[in-house]
Amino acid sequence: MDWTECIKSRTVKDVSEDKNRIQSIREIALLKIKSANFLPEDHIISKISLLYDALRELLEAKALENGYKIYNHECYIAFLKEILNKSKEGYLFDNLRKIRNGINYYGKTVDSEDAEKIIIDLKKLIQEFLQ
Repeated sequence: MDWTECIKSRTVKDVSEDKNRIQSIREIALLKIKSANFLPEDHIISKISLLYDALRELLEAKALENGYKIYNHECYIAFLKEILNKSKEGYLFDNLRKIRNGINYYGKTVDSEDAEKIIIDLKKLIQEFLQ
């Protein structure tokens, strides 16, 4: 789905900036990151889910800062690629979305080696959008 489709389908809407809402979303994302960091290593699936949720919330805050409310994960990818000109990050986010969906909706697991790479990628994107 590209940005034009997202707008046509009303999966993206223009909104006015709400600094309090943006700050609240960022604070919740930070709490999830902190929680993920406290989990022991054998809770790797929970870490991935929490970090993904935090990343998605940081993207929501970034979209709101840019005047958009986005209603699905696919349009966050279009937002990254087409509005922020961050194609590489958009592809990475899409890959992480698929992994997270596999875990949450299909009961897929990841081995510890893959999990470490996934967490590194999540933290990389999180750092990018914490700024």
